Amino acid sequence: MKNTRRICVAGLALAIICGLSGWASGWFIPTETTVTELADGVFFRKTQTEPEFIGCNQGWIVFKDFVLVVDANFPNQAEEVISSIRRTTDKPIRYVFDTHYHGDHADGNMKYTDLGATAIASQNSKLLFETKGIAGFQDSQETKPEEYGDLQYQQASMYFPRKLVIDDGTQRVELIHFGHAHTAGDAVAWLPEHGIMFTGDACVNGPFNYTGDSNTESWIGVLTEMAELPIKTIAPGHGEISDIGLIGKQKRYFVELRQLVQQAIDAGTSLDALKQQIQLPFYKEWTGVDVQERTENIEHVYSELTDRSK
Repeated sequence: MKNTRRICVAGLALAIICGLSGWASGWFIPTETTVTELADGVFFRKTQTEPEFIGCNQGWIVFKDFVLVVDANFPNQAEEVISSIRRTTDKPIRYVFDTHYHGDHADGNMKYTDLGATAIASQNSKLLFETKGIAGFQDSQETKPEEYGDLQYQQASMYFPRKLVIDDGTQRVELIHFGHAHTAGDAVAWLPEHGIMFTGDACVNGPFNYTGDSNTESWIGVLTEMAELPIKTIAPGHGEISDIGLIGKQKRYFVELRQLVQQAIDAGTSLDALKQQIQLPFYKEWTGVDVQERTENIEHVYSELTDRSK
């Protein structure tokens, strides 16, 4: 991996440390928001998750004449990202790509479209934007009026079915929808010339999986297909930067969780008992959180597998 440039963000302060390389150097900690230049003109913003979860990770790619942003985040974080982008380039932001419809990835769209950008997402996410997306935004207007106030919901206006390529000869970004994973409309940003993939929540690094909109069987297939690409760097939707091995960890979690839940169903174990008994040491080694604490994921998989067996 090439030497990278790290930018530590603390309010409006910006510190640049040059000559550091690799993510094994301990740059990233949950209480910090950092920006790293992964390759020439390719930036990754790792967003703080502790003590307060403030949004998703994001990225931006600087083309010859414009910028593409990966994930809009919440409105207040979008403003922070725009400020960070302006520290790296004065080129106009032409596109904001929403990896999926969830508010922490898409509610800040208007901050970019107000600057003239076009919001992009996969075709399979369109209905989710129009239903769950707007409903979630309206809820946030009630619960976070200081941030959402009178903002108008802005969903994507450009949709693609399977793949959309943006290539100007200096940068190439392939926006790809592999299938139903975290949501039915998940898509990733793949930069083949750099071996970098921005995965959204199709692959996260840590205890950040939410399965409420997922199909975990299909999700495993999506991860399998993603791993066939020559990935060097994973920029996940949440958590620390990693390499292609992160896809294996994410896949292993769902494979082993489904196996354990199926074994419990076959043995006649109730869901309540399963939530008390289930053990997956690998998951805690990876995320620092006991698998039993992610009750919503256990419940979701249990529901998937019991519905399938009917």
